[in-house]
Amino acid sequence: MFSTTLARDRENMGENITKWLKENSNFEVVDKVVTQSSDKEFHCLTITLFYRVKS
Repeated sequence: MFSTTLARDRENMGENITKWLKENSNFEVVDKVVTQSSDKEFHCLTITLFYRVKS
């Protein structure tokens, strides 16, 4: 799961996920859920990856 509330981190989230996928190439992503929430001050973005070990 990748989650952040900081704008700077949200901008880098795609790069962080790509890096994680490359470092864990033995996993196959089988599903994903993107969740966004906010209040008066903060915006939170969460990307949850569901994966399994490649056969």
